[in-house]
Amino acid sequence: MLDNEVILNLVKLAQQGDQSAKTVLLEENSPLIKSIIKRFKGKGIEYDDLYQLGCMGFLKAIKNFNPEFDVKFSTYVVPMVIGEIKRFMRDDGVIKVSRALKSLNLQINKFIENYLAMYQKKPSIEEIAKEFGVEEQEIVMAMDSAKMPVSIYSPIDDEDDSSGLVDKIESDEDYNTKMLDNIALKEVIKKLDNREKKIILLRYYFDKTQSEIAKTLNISQVQVSRLENKILDNLRRKLSP
Repeated sequence: MLDNEVILNLVKLAQQGDQSAKTVLLEENSPLIKSIIKRFKGKGIEYDDLYQLGCMGFLKAIKNFNPEFDVKFSTYVVPMVIGEIKRFMRDDGVIKVSRALKSLNLQINKFIENYLAMYQKKPSIEEIAKEFGVEEQEIVMAMDSAKMPVSIYSPIDDEDDSSGLVDKIESDEDYNTKMLDNIALKEVIKKLDNREKKIILLRYYFDKTQSEIAKTLNISQVQVSRLENKILDNLRRKLSP
């Protein structure tokens, strides 16, 4: 494993066009990329393609990384790789309906028509699954495969508000920015001493009052208030651009 100083130097060289530095960084971080893409297995993208997308996100991380982010390079890589894969899934699409699923959907439709004509009601998913001898989940997938996708620009409702679904979707840029902010905050909190860390966690993650924290730490509420203000000022300085 390369230490942080060596990694930062390699990133700097890679940003200047040093291909060997990029190669070393890719080889060094290959396990990290593989661990990230595991969460996308089974989503309709081949593993090799996932890895290639991960590498593309990694190269973007090299290009855009700035030591002033105050996060480790490997930490910065994570949202960049995830963002690249999600962007591909959104833009290129991974919802591809197989011939088998299309065929099953046609058979299901015929069965539903016959069932409706015979019993004057539609069959349940469970009844359809029993008829074809498959799992209920597969029946749902087959039936959904024929549905038309909803445009993200279509109005959400019939009220005066004409905003579409696209207006409610957070952009990749916003998502990555928030994730990086959270990562940076976690990294800074890790550097606090045990008492400072405990105060922040109790106050902002467990929603404890200053009085409750004072009892836990066996100090006065005034001390907790002073320490909290000091810690927050310190965090602001380290997180400010």
